[in-house]
Amino acid sequence: MQRVYNFSAGPAVLPAEVVRTVQEELPSYRRSGMSIMEISHRSSLFTDLQETAETDLRKLMQIPDNYDVLFLQGGGTLQFAMTAMNLAVKTKRVGFIDSGHWAQRAMEETALVKGTKAVVIASSKNQKYTQLPKIEPITGQFDYLHLTVNNTIEGTMYHQIPAELKKFPLVGDLSSIILGYNYQVTDFDLIYAGAQKNIGPAGLTVVILKHELLQNAPELPAMLSYPKQVQKHSALNTPPVFAIYVAGLVFKWLLAQGGVAAMQEKNEQKAQLLYAEIENSKLFKSPVAVEDRSLTNIPFVTGSAQLNQLFVAEAQAVGLLNLKGHRSVGGMRASLYNAMPLAGVKRLVEFMQEFERQHGGRN
Repeated sequence: MQRVYNFSAGPAVLPAEVVRTVQEELPSYRRSGMSIMEISHRSSLFTDLQETAETDLRKLMQIPDNYDVLFLQGGGTLQFAMTAMNLAVKTKRVGFIDSGHWAQRAMEETALVKGTKAVVIASSKNQKYTQLPKIEPITGQFDYLHLTVNNTIEGTMYHQIPAELKKFPLVGDLSSIILGYNYQVTDFDLIYAGAQKNIGPAGLTVVILKHELLQNAPELPAMLSYPKQVQKHSALNTPPVFAIYVAGLVFKWLLAQGGVAAMQEKNEQKAQLLYAEIENSKLFKSPVAVEDRSLTNIPFVTGSAQLNQLFVAEAQAVGLLNLKGHRSVGGMRASLYNAMPLAGVKRLVEFMQEFERQHGGRN
């Protein structure tokens, strides 16, 4: 079968070693005679698996003991509202850094929680989200601030968490950068991340939160309550067993690679290679401000919708898949998550050069 490179923004590429392990273990997990898709979530087979996954995630992210780790369902989208339902209990005001599509979606969902007000405290909407918002001193009372740390669609990211935001309880959406860049958990009061980009298959959401946040949470339906989920170790109902299993394998793989710091170095190398090609090209351009560019999601354009479409089609024909940009931005987008090998980026760069020679006049 032809080797392909999957540049999808999510569900995204998985480490080849992990996929092989899943294939080998799928008929009988740990010689139980049952597939991982069949074992009981109340069995020691699963509880041991989940405990190991949490232990490994804590190692990778250096998660302090006063933070709880949850393996939930509902995607990052559920967390838009769930954070407000649990945390917006005093002022009922949530401050947002409006940096793009997913920040807007978080604001919309938060505003649907009865009595809660979503307040924009900084925005780069007028710049079409091609750069990060400038954050001025923040006044007013907020139960927490919300930050989309990496903007998957627009291709921007915070390389450092702004100090002004740390003056308030801070909720971070790390869905497309978690485990790919060495952020400090202690900069946040709560972190959430959908798994389908840098962790594993869709169906799992990781939530990391300070234990003290549980003290003031209101009485909520069980599945929407952080305290009740913590009390039951993420198993109020049947958890996404298979997704947690694969995530655990990915955590082991990351530890073997040298951890998050090592992955950040590799991601920087991959991103630098692609950005250098874009900068040296007469055909391709990046719409994103240089200082705000993402390591994991890199949009680029030719300036011609017809050429963009042709590029995506010809790339797919040679095994470079899912390079079409998001419909709200257009052009192309290459997502270089942890599991994307350097060889895949090199092949993309080679193809860009070939395409430019044929269609853009590169000598």
